Amino acid sequence: MDSQKQYYESINLPDVLSIRNVSELYSKFNDAFHSRDTIIVSIPEGAEADLSFVQLIESSRHQAKSKGKTFKLSSPANGSVLKVLERAGFIESFDQEDANFWLHKEVTL
Repeated sequence: MDSQKQYYESINLPDVLSIRNVSELYSKFNDAFHSRDTIIVSIPEGAEADLSFVQLIESSRHQAKSKGKTFKLSSPANGSVLKVLERAGFIESFDQEDANFWLHKEVTL
């Protein structure tokens, strides 16, 4: 087994990220949390997402933080995911940690 794989899991998501497959995604994330310290999620460009997906990602972030694990996106949210974040009012209430997670915006001085 590759020694890097012992420490992180890369999860490639499907093109549809909705209530119809949220329980399948939850299972993938949960399995990864049990076996890895870092989970990196790749959202396909052009993926269609709904609010349930954003809620799943948010709850997974909180779960990771409470267990001392790292959960991150491989690239900034864009397309449908970004639109859901905007419509649901997430972006306007982002703190620096949220902006870093979702948009990959670092603190600049």
